[in-house]
Amino acid sequence: MLSTPPALISVIGPVEPPLLAAWVRHYRALGIERFLIAFHFPEHVPDTLRHELQVAAREVGIIPTHTSTGPWHEHTNGELRDELRHRAGPGWHLLADADEFHQYPGPLHQVIAHAEKTGHRVVGGLMLDRITESGHLTGWRLENGLDRAYPLGGHLTHRLLHADPRKVVLARHDVSVASGNHRSPGHRPDPNRLCAVHHFKWRDGVRQDIERRAAHSADGTWQTASPAVLAEARRLLAHLGEHGGGINISDPRFAFRHVSLARMPANWLAEARGIVTAWRPYAYSSQD
Repeated sequence: MLSTPPALISVIGPVEPPLLAAWVRHYRALGIERFLIAFHFPEHVPDTLRHELQVAAREVGIIPTHTSTGPWHEHTNGELRDELRHRAGPGWHLLADADEFHQYPGPLHQVIAHAEKTGHRVVGGLMLDRITESGHLTGWRLENGLDRAYPLGGHLTHRLLHADPRKVVLARHDVSVASGNHRSPGHRPDPNRLCAVHHFKWRDGVRQDIERRAAHSADGTWQTASPAVLAEARRLLAHLGEHGGGINISDPRFAFRHVSLARMPANWLAEARGIVTAWRPYAYSSQD
């Protein structure tokens, strides 16, 4: 059994510097000591934001392993992530985007020990989408924190977008992980020990990001391997258009309720197991 904490692996785009700082604090509190991050900035990102993120990383003691610019093709994230995993070397790797805050059913070292004891080479999670009390896509103030700004958690990713809500949150170094960290070919995580992946994507600016991805995917500027990326973007934009630019918090499909990074949601393990074991890829048609 390995006693050292896992290395955190992440490819980070143009997020707000305070979000990056909060993300680092969160994972340090979980016991992470080693961060291997790569920045990738599409051409539209201003130089000022690129500089601010580089400074923010260094202020929390992290020197980015790699920085690149250019189109955000579907394969970009996976290629950069695998380069970071190679650099990280042997051991367990924790995989998290900058808007993903993991919440485990126990201390991280116990989660890994249980996986090794039961012969699991990956640990899985399920996205829990975090939104504002009103459903509007707003910004947040550092002093108030993410929990107060986005107090509701629910299942938007798969029940609206029909996207894969599963995540591989921890993987042994010699285990491959598919694009988006959604699965690991040949390996299944323990469905009874799923992490809550608090997904703080639905913030100010996300609509513009989704519109940009939809446009670039449609015209081929950003390469995609499946119709999913464009269809998911269009589905979200249609929903926002129908609900005044926000997310419909009253839709029972999404099961929004108050949650917190301080404690696991009530009945999470049973809820997550039921969703993950029943989930199947969406069958796209010519109408999507």
